[in-house]
Amino acid sequence: MSSSRLVGVGVGPGDPELVTVKGVNALRAADVVVVPVMAASDGKDGGERGRAEATVLHYVPEEKVVRVVFALNERTDRARREAAWDAAGERVAALLRGHGTVAFATIGDPNVYSTFTYLAQTIGELVPGTVVETVPGITAMQDLAARSGAVLTEGTEPLTLVPVTAGTTVLKEALAGPGTVVAYKFGRQAAEVAEALRETGRLQDAVWGSALGLTEESIRPAAELDGTPLPYLSTLIAPARREGGRGGKL
Repeated sequence: MSSSRLVGVGVGPGDPELVTVKGVNALRAADVVVVPVMAASDGKDGGERGRAEATVLHYVPEEKVVRVVFALNERTDRARREAAWDAAGERVAALLRGHGTVAFATIGDPNVYSTFTYLAQTIGELVPGTVVETVPGITAMQDLAARSGAVLTEGTEPLTLVPVTAGTTVLKEALAGPGTVVAYKFGRQAAEVAEALRETGRLQDAVWGSALGLTEESIRPAAELDGTPLPYLSTLIAPARREGGRGGKL
């Protein structure tokens, strides 16, 4: 049985100032910090520095960071994706066998649509007894709300989070309902998302953003969506239909 610890650390949406104090402490306390990188066409490290890695390097020295290839951009070849997962899991398992604590840095929060949840499952099988912990991180919807002035929830309003990679039907159903709707990863389906907003009467107050906190940051009204594909990690907020007033039940 292992006495190692695997810690999933949420490092926020990209702005290094949004990493929590607890997150920084966890990164610095770990023996090794793993960052996920996308695979090239040959399945090897494509060399691109991801958002998680760029954020981590603000707080720990480069020699402490280990890049591990995940097929993060593979959506059609299931066999290739699973082979990449197996290889990544074995790589992290080897690190755990040689070190006391391994931190895994993930953008956003490790419990919200994160690679970490799959990795933790794999490690549980490969290195039984490993203690798995998570450190929460700021999510893209929180950052976009702060930067755009869009209020996520008021009173008793529900909040629905939808990954558009699941298809626009799920998004349309959410938009037809009450409360605020947040859409993740909608960039490649921007045209369909704009149409869904129009059909449900939710276009006017909606806002989208990408590369939040980075030099290439873009925050625009959804009404300006013209069908041009946007960055994959784009986030949309369609606020609840509100009639004014204040002091609703909390």
